[in-house]
Amino acid sequence: MSNPASSRVAVVTGAGTGIGRAAALALLGDGWRVVLAGRRPEPLHETAQASAAGERVLAVPTDVTDPAAVAALFERAVAAYGRVDLLFNNAGIGNPPGPFEDWTAEQWRGVVDVNLNGMFYGLQQAFRTMKAQTPRGGRIINNGSISVHAPRPNSAAYTATKHAVAGLTKTAALDGRKYDIAVGQIDVGNALTELAAAFTRGVPQANGEIAVEPVMDVNIVGQSVLYMANLPLEANVLFHTVMATKMPLVGRG
Repeated sequence: MSNPASSRVAVVTGAGTGIGRAAALALLGDGWRVVLAGRRPEPLHETAQASAAGERVLAVPTDVTDPAAVAALFERAVAAYGRVDLLFNNAGIGNPPGPFEDWTAEQWRGVVDVNLNGMFYGLQQAFRTMKAQTPRGGRIINNGSISVHAPRPNSAAYTATKHAVAGLTKTAALDGRKYDIAVGQIDVGNALTELAAAFTRGVPQANGEIAVEPVMDVNIVGQSVLYMANLPLEANVLFHTVMATKMPLVGRG
């Protein structure tokens, strides 16, 4: 992107905790203006306060499973800052507990609604905004997963939706070309967040054993998002994998 960071605008979903908060703080630390989205207002305000970014940060409570709410999120971003240069399409949830044959239809649909439908609604609104603004274009970074490459036990819902996200990334990268919209994906392995804290206590492995797994600082993921965000639009990282060096991925199975 040719305009300086201080004039660039990012929307980050799932910005109240974990990877979303780390990415939002990295962008704010680099001078971006950032719109924080998430279901719960309190964590969003905590992220905003942690940034000490003043008028460069705006919290907009948003349910990404509601397309009208996602449309309103982008309307607020444009009303506040004039445009949207980046969407970090990050909001997501994990699997229901236990084996998938015991899940209810509602549990399955709940994961699909956040991880896939919510991701699509964000893409859709970002495209509508970015292709209409002047200068035209922008960047979208979808949060995929290591599970796109190798699933964990009892992860059918999460793994299926993250495979679908990879499909969305590829098709949106293709469809965005004519609008100067670059679309890529970040696949994260064992960043230490509330959701990943179980890795430090032991999690099921493919061979049935329970093992403690190495983790990495979540702020490393924030820096990875910032790297992708700061590329000029003539370049795109289609898939970026960042993981704890010693986690069991290479050689899994």
